[in-house]
Amino acid sequence: MISSPISDKVHSCFVPLIENGDRVMGSSGRILGALGLLSCLALSVNVPAAAAAAPAPKELPRVPFTQRYQAVQHGGLVRASNSGISCRKEESPQAEPCAEVKRGAAGVNSEFEMFYSEVDKDPDTYNSTRAELKVPQGAKVSYARLYWGGNLRVGEQKPPQDNGRVLVAEPGGAYKEVLADTVMGHRTDAGSDAYQASADVTPLVRKGGAGMWTVSQLNIAMGHSEVGAWGGWTLVVAYEHPQEPLRRISLWDGFESLAARAGDGTVEIEGVDAPAGSAGRAGVVAYDGDRGTLGDSLTVTAASGRRVSLSDGENPFNDVMNSTITEFGGQSFVRQPDHMNNLGYDADVFDLSPALSGGARSLRFRFTGESQGHFLGVLFVQTDARR
Repeated sequence: MISSPISDKVHSCFVPLIENGDRVMGSSGRILGALGLLSCLALSVNVPAAAAAAPAPKELPRVPFTQRYQAVQHGGLVRASNSGISCRKEESPQAEPCAEVKRGAAGVNSEFEMFYSEVDKDPDTYNSTRAELKVPQGAKVSYARLYWGGNLRVGEQKPPQDNGRVLVAEPGGAYKEVLADTVMGHRTDAGSDAYQASADVTPLVRKGGAGMWTVSQLNIAMGHSEVGAWGGWTLVVAYEHPQEPLRRISLWDGFESLAARAGDGTVEIEGVDAPAGSAGRAGVVAYDGDRGTLGDSLTVTAASGRRVSLSDGENPFNDVMNSTITEFGGQSFVRQPDHMNNLGYDADVFDLSPALSGGARSLRFRFTGESQGHFLGVLFVQTDARR
């Protein structure tokens, strides 16, 4: 749904799972293990003011982690991402200076007073951040989905009623309200009040194209607590381009707490059929991963049985969820602000090629939790396909 007036609040509730352009029920893949809380949501724009508002989408403690989109096409996946909150003042005697942490020094969100990042200079918005979406010239956007989430309980308690609403501005454009359209993940425990929402924004991204995208008014709490504040957004975009290789692309989403000794999470993607020597990449969005708190890892096993650790220079094999926004261990797009340590928000892309050296008909991703625990939100995968 699409809505231009920000005062309009219209929600619908459906779960569109898509394979090769058609709506499906996710039968081509399955979830194994403890991942959960599917977040499936959509765009709001140009709804007549007289239209009656539908009920807000439900928030459930657990919805199965499920395939959202899959296609085989000439093209690939790109993403833009940023965190909405960062440190403002040290609250722990052992904390590194906030300025150094933003530049990449060790530090976790519970050591600081956390405050919104602001780049739009608009007094009517809060926690506005930007990131570059690098859709190749001449490409056609086939699918786009925006994910956002964070912690509602820190020095303040934010009401969950606004979980399903953000403001988004395409490159050079004005803010438009984006609303959740289906069940949202929302998990509450003794220390945190965490959620993830998402929206199908394909029409908006087709219109806006490549460039700097701005997202503001993420419903996240600021302040200081033993758990800490975190929150951010990621825009995942599938595109077609006739001059690029034939690739299989798959997008999965969910939201589940994953902690050490509480069981691992495993997602198996079937029907990959990647030839030997294929190139590939896998992206993950996670919340409240603490830099320096060890034990979290991500491995992938091809059908041949070969198991490979997904890690790089910025994401060690035993501390993968360490508050970074990277691609193959580097910075692949412009962000404003561009903090290296995002204090509880991860959106990383890893090189999947080593796992595909012998080919693969299926891929099994296995997540383990750090001692303090973290939340998993999104998995997106791109592999070469047989011609």
